[in-house]
Amino acid sequence: MTNPALLSLPPPPPPPPPDSAFMMVNTSGRFSGQKAQLLMPQLKENDTHCLIFQYYVAGQREGANPGQLNVYVKENNSPLGIPVWNASGPAYPTWRQVELAVNKEDGDGMLNMVLVIVYISLSSSLLVSTPHFLHIKGVEVNARQTATFQCTVNGRPQDSHNLWLQVRRQAPMRETRPVNSRRYIATFDVENTTKGDSGRYRCIVHSDKGVGVSSYADLTVKQPPVPIAPPQLTAVGATYLWIQLNANSINGDGPIVEREVEYRTVAGSLIDNQPVDKTTHKIGHLDPDTEYEISVLLTRPLDGGTGAPGPPLRAKTKCADPMHGPRRLEVVDIKSKQITVRWEPFGYNVTRCHSYNLTVQYRYRAGGKEETREEVCYDTLSVAPQHTIRNLSPYTNVSVKLVLRNPEGIKQSTNVGVLTDEDVPGAVPLESIQGSTYEEKIALRWREPVQTYGIIKQYEVRSEKLPSPFAHPGPVFKFSNETSHMFVGLYPGSTYSFTIRASTVKGFGPPVITQFTTKISAPLMPGYDQETPLNQTDSTVTVLLKPAQSRGAPVSKYQVVVEEERPRRARRVAEILRCYPVPIHFQNATVLNSQYYFTAELPMGDIKTPVPFCIGDNRTYNGYWNAPLLPHKSYSIYYQAVSTANGETKIDCVRVATKGTATRKPDAVEPEKQTDHTVKIAGVIAGVLLFVIIFLGVVLVMKKRRTYHSYTYYLKLAKKRKETMSSTRQEMTVMVNSMDKSYTEQGTNCDEAISFMDTHSHTLNGRNPFVPTAILGEKTFFIFFLQYISYKREVADVPPYQTGQLHPAIRVADLLQHITQMKCAEGYGFKEEYESFFEGQSAPWDSAKKDENRMKNRYGNIIAYDHSRVRLQAIEGEQSSDYINANYVDGYHRPNHYIATQGPMQETVYDFWRMVWHENTATIVMVTNLVEVGRVKCCKYWPDDTEIYRDMKVTLIETQLLSEYVIRTFAVEKRGAHEIREIRQFHFTGWPDHGVPYHATGLLGFVRRVKSKTPANAGPMVVHCSAGAGRTGCFIVIDIMLDMAEREGVVDIYNCVRELRSRRVNMVQTEEQYVFIHDAILEACLCGDTTIPANQLRSVYYDMNRLDPQTNSSQIKEEFRTLNMVTPTLRVEDCSIALLPRNHEKNRCMDVLPPDRCLPFLITIDGESSNYINAALMDSYKQPSAFIVTQHPLPNTVKDFWRLVLDYHCTSIVMLNDVDPAQLCPQYWPENGVHRHGPIQVEFVSADLEEDIISRIFRIYNAARPQDGYRMVQQFQFLGWPMYRDTPVSKRSFLKLIRQVDKWQEEYDGGEGRTVVHCLNGGGRSGTFCAISIVCEMLRHQRSVDVFHAVKTLRNNKPNMVDLLVRTGPDLGSVFSFRS
Repeated sequence: MTNPALLSLPPPPPPPPPDSAFMMVNTSGRFSGQKAQLLMPQLKENDTHCLIFQYYVAGQREGANPGQLNVYVKENNSPLGIPVWNASGPAYPTWRQVELAVNKEDGDGMLNMVLVIVYISLSSSLLVSTPHFLHIKGVEVNARQTATFQCTVNGRPQDSHNLWLQVRRQAPMRETRPVNSRRYIATFDVENTTKGDSGRYRCIVHSDKGVGVSSYADLTVKQPPVPIAPPQLTAVGATYLWIQLNANSINGDGPIVEREVEYRTVAGSLIDNQPVDKTTHKIGHLDPDTEYEISVLLTRPLDGGTGAPGPPLRAKTKCADPMHGPRRLEVVDIKSKQITVRWEPFGYNVTRCHSYNLTVQYRYRAGGKEETREEVCYDTLSVAPQHTIRNLSPYTNVSVKLVLRNPEGIKQSTNVGVLTDEDVPGAVPLESIQGSTYEEKIALRWREPVQTYGIIKQYEVRSEKLPSPFAHPGPVFKFSNETSHMFVGLYPGSTYSFTIRASTVKGFGPPVITQFTTKISAPLMPGYDQETPLNQTDSTVTVLLKPAQSRGAPVSKYQVVVEEERPRRARRVAEILRCYPVPIHFQNATVLNSQYYFTAELPMGDIKTPVPFCIGDNRTYNGYWNAPLLPHKSYSIYYQAVSTANGETKIDCVRVATKGTATRKPDAVEPEKQTDHTVKIAGVIAGVLLFVIIFLGVVLVMKKRRTYHSYTYYLKLAKKRKETMSSTRQEMTVMVNSMDKSYTEQGTNCDEAISFMDTHSHTLNGRNPFVPTAILGEKTFFIFFLQYISYKREVADVPPYQTGQLHPAIRVADLLQHITQMKCAEGYGFKEEYESFFEGQSAPWDSAKKDENRMKNRYGNIIAYDHSRVRLQAIEGEQSSDYINANYVDGYHRPNHYIATQGPMQETVYDFWRMVWHENTATIVMVTNLVEVGRVKCCKYWPDDTEIYRDMKVTLIETQLLSEYVIRTFAVEKRGAHEIREIRQFHFTGWPDHGVPYHATGLLGFVRRVKSKTPANAGPMVVHCSAGAGRTGCFIVIDIMLDMAEREGVVDIYNCVRELRSRRVNMVQTEEQYVFIHDAILEACLCGDTTIPANQLRSVYYDMNRLDPQTNSSQIKEEFRTLNMVTPTLRVEDCSIALLPRNHEKNRCMDVLPPDRCLPFLITIDGESSNYINAALMDSYKQPSAFIVTQHPLPNTVKDFWRLVLDYHCTSIVMLNDVDPAQLCPQYWPENGVHRHGPIQVEFVSADLEEDIISRIFRIYNAARPQDGYRMVQQFQFLGWPMYRDTPVSKRSFLKLIRQVDKWQEEYDGGEGRTVVHCLNGGGRSGTFCAISIVCEMLRHQRSVDVFHAVKTLRNNKPNMVDLLVRTGPDLGSVFSFRS
């Protein structure tokens, strides 16, 4: 073929050789670049063919270069390859001959000749001039190997022979070596083969006479397999990646005999190769939050090689939980308002995530409530990271911890407690400053600052008279426990400014300024050395009136008083003069039987200088008649000055003259005038008295309907009033004399007396019966008289009973003595009193007896009286639908305050809720359990979720479970009423199946809780037990009597029960219940309400510990004395089981024994061993029998101890003493392995030490009952309470112990498991732990604490619980720390 052969209009060629066959290729009709092709006949035989041909090239002109002649040998469908022979050059009109040796092995072949080829012949013999090849073999190699071809050439090697391997790239001939004299071998190497080198190869030899072409040989290059696609990600974790290989689609050759996963970090170096035998693979042990490249490598058999890594998958692991919280947290700098904390630096190996944050979380108390704050720490990468917390309150306990967070988890450091430094304190509360003012002194009292910011060291108090022309006195310094000071030597009626400031070690805080004004003093009367008048007649006395000196207030007026000297009156000491604050006119003196009267009142301006004044001149001075003196009587003449300012009136007086009786009786002076005035005054007095009597009569009639316990009280009051009114004039005289006596006893002037009355007025319900005002006339006197009568009425009748009354009310102060007397002679007093009550029906109950209502009564003999029964709204079409077995009962001064009813039955549940709705009830009190001793006492009338009772819908909103009662809150709706009411049910579960509660402590707490949660404006409180008589009556009587004791200071239990029985049959059903009511009221009165709201805990704690300097006692000491007084003493019969001879050796101390009623009897059988152990069940705040308090096991009771733990499903053991073999306190647990105690096996699991607490976990099980499984128990051994100390070394550590126990209880058994608490003897230390646990729980759920109640409850079961005052104090202190 030509490429191209451009032969346009060639000259005619010379004639070809003879006998030749030829063919001509005409290219004149082709365009430039087109190819001409000559197809030869097929060569069918497999052998080496010798082709000889001649060619002639003609062009436009001789010597032109028309193109190039290429000879190709193409076999079958093999590629054309490169020319095996070519010719080019100028065109000459000559024929040229070429020999071509073609070796054909397989299939058909063809030769392409170009241009004019003539005399093409196929020779039957080998060529001579041109060498040719024998068959060459195919080669198979792996990629990157060298492929070697061996070409066997017929002929001898000659220099003119040019051999090469026809390939796609250079393949040098390595060598030639002769085979024999006729043949030689040429060796060619194809180096570093690739997949692209695969194909067909042949050998070619050129000589000057022609070309030899071999047959084709296949080069097969096997390429190691490479995946086409990257692996697929199927799951991601913090330390692993799950991938799917995707190895089915590959580039390269198989088969695949091995798969590998290669992974490396994107930012780092190669990590690892892992062989894979499945289509999915988990790459583990990776770093969290790290990006990886993952590729798959495939391997062929033997030397087939491993392919290049496939396309990579980029994947990132998740973050992992931080390895641990920040460590070595410490406070490195403490200031008053900031602290700096430092911690051990950490990096990725701790955070296990590149994205994280570190915060500091701190808690402190501010403004009476607990605050929690959190701040981000930015200093996390430095060598010594630290953070400063600012804006704290000085001298505040701060609990600090670091919180390390990443997207997958949180880890915290340990808490570090720190107390900020002190600072100057805040100001003393202005409202706390109180001043008791006197004439020349002021008693100042104050409270410590609300923000003490440290320990108050002292107070500085400065005083300054306003206005102050004098130098200021120096400051007064008071110790921290002195918050009062008496300033003396002051000026009467003067205003003083007081500046108070407190100091800590840091200095004084801001001052607070207040002002008080001293009381004015009575004017200073001039001296009268001799009581000799200037002039005297039978009816007159003339004296010299001198001006008085004012003290603190100007003299407002002068008064002249005449006092009759009566022989029967004891003469007072001359030095003690009393003045006359109550003005009595001469006309009233006879009516009031008064010894004195005012004879004149003179304005201040009339006596600027000494002036004479005549007593008895029959003139009127400012409304007072200066009546002539009677000659036959003796008189003392007093002269008094009155100062009034700021609502105060002060009087001073002096006797200026006396007048003896005349020798003869003179004629009466104007008797008609005297009589006239006397009659007028008597008429006025009589009218007032008549009005008072009528008013009291009306009040008496209305009060006859008051409740039972006030009835006798008002009878006595009416009798008293009647007696009072019959001797009105004597009462008036007594009134005046009483005032005089009070003044005389308290001092020489009215100011002192009035101050005294002000001080003591709190005992009279806050009302002062006296009126400390100036005496202005008759109207003022009558008002004063009426107030005095009211005061006499209140004071005279405070004791609400009289001698001889059959069942009088009992004063609270006498209740203990009364109950003691009633219990003498085996309680005969109570027996006699209870049997005096009317038993059975005492009023009609016709409605209850109707046939249609009989089924509505639980018991046939406890049904509703007609006169007091609750009437329901009748339902249309239902006969007697207004009946329910319930009665109204009056409360303390509250009619129909209670509804006493039976426990609902299935038939009456709807009626019960109808009653609750109709009566607008907010509180239901249930004093029974649903089933007792196998008998149904009450049906369950409330839902667990929502229940519809006809047109009533009741939904349970909340349930609060406590140890002795349950509080349930319901939302109640009625069809057609567009409102939802919230109703609480208080269910007391602590009443035993028989009798009464052993102690009243729990019931009293229940009563107080009900009272505190009942809205004031709600309807009647519904109270029920089973019959609605016995326990219901007990609850109502106790509630009423507590109110009565608080408001009147008396209790009237007998008449209260009698009144209840008039409303409902057999209320308080047994004598035992009647006695229990007395005991409960006594305990309530002795102990009082000791609940402390959470927001007052700090102040109350300090107040209770403050010593009274006079008594050297404190409130907490007094409370502990009360606790000891009300703690019951165990009798021998109470501990009968512990005192059995066979149990003696199981008791560590024979004076610390558990009562029978609290014993946890052992259940697991162990040979002949008894079921007794020295232990007692104790309630917590929420769970009955939550604690088991016991002694440290003796060597012979270790087995019993583990039986106790297993039998009573205990999950925690608290150990508060040391192991001491000398005191028979062995180590009762295994340190490793298993201890066997009979059938009980105790296996050690783990142990940990944190601060003062060693925690050990054990697995215990009964080998005799493998089907019961095992129980995990954690023991907490507290190391922070040495034997020589009465209290723990650290309250914080002890509270941490309690928190750890609570946390374990909640996590392991949902709070249902019990806690065994033991110390040496199961007393003081164990009691302290239980008490603080109870109070902390109370604080969490009730937002108040009652340490007294908690300890009293424990002591009811075991009197030696919390046996020292120093342990009671820490109870409250620990709670305060817990809240902080």
